[in-house]
Amino acid sequence: MGVSGSGKSTLGALLARELDCPFLEGDDFHDARAVAKMRAGHPLDDDDRWPWLDRLGQAVGQTLATEGLVVAACSALRRSYRERLRGAIIAPTRFLLLEADHDELLRRLTRRSGHYMPASLLDSQLATLESPGDDETVLRLDAAAPPEALCAMAQAWLSDARHAGDVARASEHLASGH
Repeated sequence: MGVSGSGKSTLGALLARELDCPFLEGDDFHDARAVAKMRAGHPLDDDDRWPWLDRLGQAVGQTLATEGLVVAACSALRRSYRERLRGAIIAPTRFLLLEADHDELLRRLTRRSGHYMPASLLDSQLATLESPGDDETVLRLDAAAPPEALCAMAQAWLSDARHAGDVARASEHLASGH
C-alpha cells in the first residue's frame, strides 16, 4: 500500500515472484470511468473507490482460495479502505506501507510514462493517506531502499507473521485438549 509512485507495483511483483504466487495489480481493477477521471487530473472520491476495493478484494479472496497465497498492490490510503479489503478477502491480510517524502514521490511520478495517474494528484493522495494505527497489521518500509532489500524485509516480516499464526493455532489446539 501507499500513494502513487511509492513503488507498490515494483515491490508487489518482486515479492510475488519470490513467494511463487500470483500478483494482482490494483490499478487493473479500476473501472473506465475512474481511470478517465484520474487521467483528467481529478482525484477519486469514496464513491469511486468502494466498487474498486470490492472488486480487488473479491479477486484477492478468490485467488487466495485457489492458490493459497497472493500479493496485491493497492493504495489502501484510508483505514476504512483497508477494512473494506479485509472484509472482502475474509482471510488474514497484511499490509506493507511504502513511505517516501513528497519530493521523491514527485520525482518518480514525473519520470514514469504510460500511467494514467498524473503527478498533479500526488497532493490529494497524500492528504487522503491515513497512517495505519498500532492495532493494524502493517509493516512500514522506506520506499527509498532498493526493491530487493524491501522484498527481503517483507519476506522476513511475513515469515515471522506466519510462524506467529502457526504458534497461535498450535496453542489453541493444545488449549482445546487435542
